[in-house]
Amino acid sequence: MNGFELGTDGPTVVLTGVDGTRTSMRAAAYAAGLARRQGALLVAVYVSGVGAAGGFAGLSAGSLAAVTMSSREYGEQLRAEGTAAAAQLGIRFRFITAEGDPYRELTRIADEVRAETVIIGASEAAGHRLVGSLAVRLVRAGKWPVTVVP
Repeated sequence: MNGFELGTDGPTVVLTGVDGTRTSMRAAAYAAGLARRQGALLVAVYVSGVGAAGGFAGLSAGSLAAVTMSSREYGEQLRAEGTAAAAQLGIRFRFITAEGDPYRELTRIADEVRAETVIIGASEAAGHRLVGSLAVRLVRAGKWPVTVVP
């Protein structure tokens, strides 16, 4: 062989979960950089826990509606921020919102978009060290390479 291959063997679809926490936003920034360098599609997913069973069982119908609206508005704010950042970086970007269990929704969406890697922020909750965080569950799924960003 005379030359070397130009291009990449890296991922063409990078999925990241965003929820506005410090670690999820760092993970999104890492994922955006990876997508930019690889020429990949960046898929950002915001999962609202509103649809999760039992998470809001004690709320009245009015309170649940307010939480749902607030969550949707926050998702739209994240979408706008992500779209602006992607345009600035010159990367292809797709933002998906879902309701329910974050693990189930992220795995479902990763399969749907045929993600080749998942970038997720480390949980900052102390209890997750004992019972397992979303990141640990995604790693254990063994479907994609998962990068956990502190």
